[in-house]
Amino acid sequence: MSETRPAPETDAPPLAMQIALRVEKTAPPDELDACAAAAQACVGLLVEAERRAHPVMSPDAEGADGTDDGGAAGGIETPAPDTAMLDAVDAWRGIAIRKIVRRCSGKRWSDAQALDGVTARHGSAEARTFTPAPTSPLPPELKKMQVEGTQLPSHPDDGTSDARDPQDVDAMVTVRLSPLVTMTSGKSAAQCAHAAQRAWESMSGEERARWAADDHRVRIVRDTEAHWAATPGRVSIIDAGFTELEGQHETTRADW
Repeated sequence: MSETRPAPETDAPPLAMQIALRVEKTAPPDELDACAAAAQACVGLLVEAERRAHPVMSPDAEGADGTDDGGAAGGIETPAPDTAMLDAVDAWRGIAIRKIVRRCSGKRWSDAQALDGVTARHGSAEARTFTPAPTSPLPPELKKMQVEGTQLPSHPDDGTSDARDPQDVDAMVTVRLSPLVTMTSGKSAAQCAHAAQRAWESMSGEERARWAADDHRVRIVRDTEAHWAATPGRVSIIDAGFTELEGQHETTRADW
């Protein structure tokens, strides 16, 4: 699955999924951990949108005869469907899957938790994704965050990442960063989130269930030129060149 995302012809502010990375000055996260956290948070939001729109009735909400009693048993009510997040996701991915990665710390990170979204943690990193919305106007909590120039420390990587983080070797999904393009950590996080999203959207129901059981864990790899040239991915992301990169470039691939 390969794609490019041309800019839509409209004067309206584009829709985007905002992603916040927690970057404390005294202990910034590792770059690949941040990419993995962003990818997990992105998929987590897609799953949360589906869950809210299609709630599953709790067994405690069934009557003694197994029929739905409206939640009277045990005083537990069946959740009402809430499609607001899913409607926003569908409108966004129906045009483009633009993602904007921001960074913040301290109180600004804490304040951002009040906005509707999903937080994921991976290794040294935390990321929160927010319900897709127009890029303007932004809630104050997001507008205060920094966007450009997010560059995080990076451990040496030989292209396999085994030595760097052995616990990720058995992750169901692997996202490979292209060795042919240079991107900031923020851009890399957005591209890894793109790849994870398209992987989830391409999966069968059984595959989605297995990935959910592993908390949507993602292994991020900086690929070698030789492996990149020889091994296509099940998902391929081609950046349209909105930001940072000039022209279209393949940035990430995903496999599972």
